[in-house]
Amino acid sequence: MALTRTKISKLLITPTFSRMPSFAFACGSGKCFRVDQFRNFGSSSSFSSTWAAAAVVPEEENESKLFGLVREYEDHRRNLYGGLTHKALLVDAVGTLVVPSQPMAQIYRQIGEKYGVEYSEDEILNRYRRAYEQPWGLSRLRYVNDGRPFWQYIVSSSTGCSDSQFFEELYNYYTTEKAWHLCDPDAGKVFEALRKAGVKVAVVSNFDTRLRPLLRALKCDHWFNAMAVSAEVEAEKPNPTIFLKACELLGVEPEDAVHVGDDRRNDVWGARDAGCDAWLWGSDVNSFKEVIMNCVKTIYTNSFVSLLNADK
Repeated sequence: MALTRTKISKLLITPTFSRMPSFAFACGSGKCFRVDQFRNFGSSSSFSSTWAAAAVVPEEENESKLFGLVREYEDHRRNLYGGLTHKALLVDAVGTLVVPSQPMAQIYRQIGEKYGVEYSEDEILNRYRRAYEQPWGLSRLRYVNDGRPFWQYIVSSSTGCSDSQFFEELYNYYTTEKAWHLCDPDAGKVFEALRKAGVKVAVVSNFDTRLRPLLRALKCDHWFNAMAVSAEVEAEKPNPTIFLKACELLGVEPEDAVHVGDDRRNDVWGARDAGCDAWLWGSDVNSFKEVIMNCVKTIYTNSFVSLLNADK
């Protein structure tokens, strides 16, 4: 397993458990690391010994030493890849690239009223969460093809309404651009800049087959070199298979890719299990500008900033 910037920075942090996603029609949605996870890092004995030392840093020591090692590691990767820390960027869809424009329970309630739904938004949300947490017994995957059987179960469980017209109206709503918006308005410029720098970009998402038409509707499908959608590759995060498929589509090795996502279990742990680096959206990085600053050499920063600010 590749040693990552995030692994080092999280060594002193208490394990955190994954949250349940509270939005509809997409799944965005602690781990202690051992010294033996660092034994096979790199081909350089000096780096292996450096990281082994990092793995046993006492919690009470000054964290500046830890972040000094992180910077050393990033400088090492930039030297390897001609100014880049990674050859590929993998991006989670829901919760990182896009988010629902309105709360799920509000939409369920608004559309459902004309079909006799009487639950409050709080009741719908609680019932949704309970249904989502239950094992899905019809297949090993939640999202098979268009995902209709799974979402019919979720909608009827959340609202108490099994009307097929109600379901179809909800289902189709979440395929339109009005249901979603970009998390970061600068995302397109960042992906363009990364691709000009030679970094390949792919979406890695637990989603059904509506994701491609949805991204087309949002006019952002052309930002990506590839898409690994769970319903298409028949593997859902945190299964490493979906990350490995994304790397295969991009023509890169897993250790040369970094994945950015908002779910610790699905995105960070899953990517690491595949051998990729991983940054937690909302913690390690809070915008795609931060992603690009982490990916490119310092001497390139001014040109990237100029590109990102060109239309402002």
